Amino acid sequence: VPAAWQRPYLNIFKHFRVEEWKRSAKEGDVAALTDTRLKGTIYRIRGSNPASSYLQLPRAGTQSLGLTGRYLYLLFRPLPRKHFLVHLDVTTEDNQVVRISFSNLFKEFKSTATWLHFPFVCGAASEGTARRGASGAAPADVRWTCLVLDLPSIVGLYLNRRYSHLRGVKLCSNLLVKNLCTSNLLFEPGVTLSEARLSDLSSRGVAPMPRELAFPVPKGEKWHDLYDYIRY
Repeated sequence: VPAAWQRPYLNIFKHFRVEEWKRSAKEGDVAALTDTRLKGTIYRIRGSNPASSYLQLPRAGTQSLGLTGRYLYLLFRPLPRKHFLVHLDVTTEDNQVVRISFSNLFKEFKSTATWLHFPFVCGAASEGTARRGASGAAPADVRWTCLVLDLPSIVGLYLNRRYSHLRGVKLCSNLLVKNLCTSNLLFEPGVTLSEARLSDLSSRGVAPMPRELAFPVPKGEKWHDLYDYIRY
């Protein structure tokens, strides 16, 4: 169970004050921009190869974030016609550090005892779960995406180990990122507080997206028409 300071969720960029670069590190072409549509600061990470530019938390590889929430939320948008790469370092209960990486560079899933490679397919089609195209460079109309990773399930399913905590995050080019968050709650985007109460989502451990983590939805529009929601 997450410590009190991590409940009900932890806004990672806010908590670690990313913009001050004291507890986080950046390398290469990393810029803070104001996004009028998302009504806030976003970070753009770009470079000719994914490893040349990145945003990293914590600053030193020897430190650990120590975040124990079950779900990791990444609010990001791959840059159109580019490849991106994200690394998450997690620690298991027996103190094994495992790197979980996902990228639209990877053609297929690969795993070793200490590394999981997930191919990322940009953009979900509107019908059912069909995907728009295979892995590869992001399409021109790639959308802002809420990626949700169930870390204990991933570690248990693919490595047969017990998850302990999130140690570090490295966001490599080419992408835009709005935020990162951990929580034991499963946030459902596009659901209002009153809708959640009506359908009693809380009994299933599901909650509406906290406002500071949510993508804005203009009046008359639907969340799922504007953004992608992907769960691993």
